Amino acid sequence: MATNPDPDPEFPCSLTLDIPLPSARLASAALQALRVDKELSPLVRRSFSNVADPESAEKTILRVEYKATTNRMLRVAVNGFMESLGVILGVMEELDVDVFGYEVSTEDPPVWTHK
Repeated sequence: MATNPDPDPEFPCSLTLDIPLPSARLASAALQALRVDKELSPLVRRSFSNVADPESAEKTILRVEYKATTNRMLRVAVNGFMESLGVILGVMEELDVDVFGYEVSTEDPPVWTHK
């Protein structure tokens, strides 16, 4: 999570999530799947991007940036996003060949490791 030094007066509440994935292809697939659903509330804005992992220089990190008018609206939007992300990761785990052989740890932050 990052703090915004220059908060937008219309959207003062913000949150940045960095979600590591095992490959750039999976990070890109997750971004494309999540980008399809538009944010329902005009009180919330979000953006998606893939950023490079500092250790590998591959774009394996899905970055999601949220801005909202209130903390409550931010929480509601992020909860909905987490549900969608859980479905996408579940599909990747069950159906994608790149994910076979990997496990997600319970560490903070989670780490993908070979089984």
